[in-house]
Amino acid sequence: MQAASTVGGLRRQDWAFFALLFCMGAVPSALAIGDRIAATVYAVGLVIAGVLARRWSRLYPGPMPHALRFFLYLSHPGLSPRALHHVLQLQPGERVLEIGPGIGHHALPTAERLGPSGRLDVLDLQPEMLADLASRAERRGIDNIVASPGDAQRLPYPDATFDAAYLITVLGEIPSSEAALRELRRVVKPAGRIVVGEFFLDPDYVSPARLDALARAARLVLRERRGTHLAYLTRLEAA
Repeated sequence: MQAASTVGGLRRQDWAFFALLFCMGAVPSALAIGDRIAATVYAVGLVIAGVLARRWSRLYPGPMPHALRFFLYLSHPGLSPRALHHVLQLQPGERVLEIGPGIGHHALPTAERLGPSGRLDVLDLQPEMLADLASRAERRGIDNIVASPGDAQRLPYPDATFDAAYLITVLGEIPSSEAALRELRRVVKPAGRIVVGEFFLDPDYVSPARLDALARAARLVLRERRGTHLAYLTRLEAA
């Protein structure tokens, strides 16, 4: 697997995703003015951009650049913190790990749900993301988040440390998704839970079928899946 490839500070799949968004808006605009030729051209461009975004994501996996963090303020339907907590079976007082927390869309409400006796560890490759999360947590008076820079393929935690772990629209950004799942299996307690969330429009989307194959290779079994192919949450546990 090749390392992430960037152009102008952004990943190739990010540029393809921007082209996809442009074409998505251009098709109905062209139809509205009766220009079917332009609509057809934009529709073809939409398909090509979508294919390239997926292809480049598989070839050049890497984290969403900090420069695009504004996208993380958008809520992905079906992947709300409330839905995550339901599938994760989150309980106050637990110790939980999040991989790739970004600006804290899920981390902040999860830390609040864990309460003062619980703890949320977060790990991200980009210290800038962790700094943004720490700033937002401080403003909300949340003090049970422990942040660490690091690689999901080599987690800096002892075996059986966490009651549960989760990663939302992050698995496809990791060069070896299977290695990341094996590491999560190692650091989560034998009876613990691992939840993976995916959103179809994310250029790094991992399909349910691909996730199932990765989970089997990491000796994890599917216990629950909530949602559709467009947006889903899957709970995995040790086989």
